[in-house]
Amino acid sequence: MMRTRMTTLAIATLLGSFPAVAEDLKTTLIDDAKLNLQFRARFEQVDVEAQSKQDQTTLRTRLTYQSGDLYNFFTLAEVDDVRSGDDEPMIADYQYTEINQAYIGYRAPADSVLKYGRQRILLDNQRFVGGVGFRQNEQTYDGFSAVSTGVQDLKAFYAYINNVNRIFSEDSGKSDHKNKTHLFNLHYGAVEAAQLTGYAYLIDNLAVARFSTDTYGVRLTGKTDIDPVKLSYALEYATQSNGGNNTLDYRADYLSAEARADFSAVGLKLGYEVLGSDDGKAGFITPLATLHKFQGWTDKFLFGGAGNWDKGITDTYIAANTSLAGVKLLLVYHTFESDVGNIDMGQEWGISAGYKFANYYNASIKYAAFSGADAGYGFSADTDKLWLTLEAKF
Repeated sequence: MMRTRMTTLAIATLLGSFPAVAEDLKTTLIDDAKLNLQFRARFEQVDVEAQSKQDQTTLRTRLTYQSGDLYNFFTLAEVDDVRSGDDEPMIADYQYTEINQAYIGYRAPADSVLKYGRQRILLDNQRFVGGVGFRQNEQTYDGFSAVSTGVQDLKAFYAYINNVNRIFSEDSGKSDHKNKTHLFNLHYGAVEAAQLTGYAYLIDNLAVARFSTDTYGVRLTGKTDIDPVKLSYALEYATQSNGGNNTLDYRADYLSAEARADFSAVGLKLGYEVLGSDDGKAGFITPLATLHKFQGWTDKFLFGGAGNWDKGITDTYIAANTSLAGVKLLLVYHTFESDVGNIDMGQEWGISAGYKFANYYNASIKYAAFSGADAGYGFSADTDKLWLTLEAKF
């Protein structure tokens, strides 16, 4: 008899709590939730020497939902849809509809955030791990991540990745790369003039063995004001060897040095980057990078997503930016050479202009021209590319 009364009381207590639980769920999933809608229309034209000119117009629609917090848990879901005419072989945007992000998060003690599921991961300047955000189909990652800022001036990041959702279409056979990858990144920023980052990216790509690499590096950045100039710099060194299931035995280095001076109306930047080579046997590769951001906008040196070839790449570049009547202007010039073999890998100049209006809209035009590479290589053809983009965010 006593057991029956206790059971009845437990059921009554549970039923009585339903209204409170339902109210908490409503607050979390509806009242405190954020819903964002983004449209990005783009016209891209590619003109490669001795090949047919190609152009494509695409429209990406992105819907993002983020819940409020319930007992420190939250969730995010993001769906992308891209519409276009026929896919063009030389343009890396494709028709698709897919889940771009979908994860459950938890705000843990010591200012830590844990995420499990499909997520965006952008580390440092995205030279080694990024999202390729310029393309209509973003690169995202399936797995677990944790970031902690509980120690003053220190930010610690870790992720375990079991799948990379790449920018390619589903029917290409290249859209997913199964992984057993560990990413470590530790940033110390107590002094504005000298902020230090150390990282270890242990990539084990089960789909493409040559992408499996162990990379260890350090990055030093800083900025200071010497009136009327704002000065900043970035220095970086990394070393890489074969990892995971990669059967090629090699070691190659990465070096980058960049200096920037911003005056009241004009900014100037000078940079030098080396993706080294192990005596021509293999090069330092960056298979998770946002490659379009580096080595010129014409994407001549993608090398199937590796971002380098066996002879290595040296990139010397200069950039200038300014703003006129609210229009942001950028001019960039690169010269490329191989790290070994004294191969002239060409030069590229590019210009872009962007304008934001009515708080919701961004319009931009970007053009790049590549030429002058030694003949006989897969990247040697002169190439011109043009992009017209209009974005709306609500």
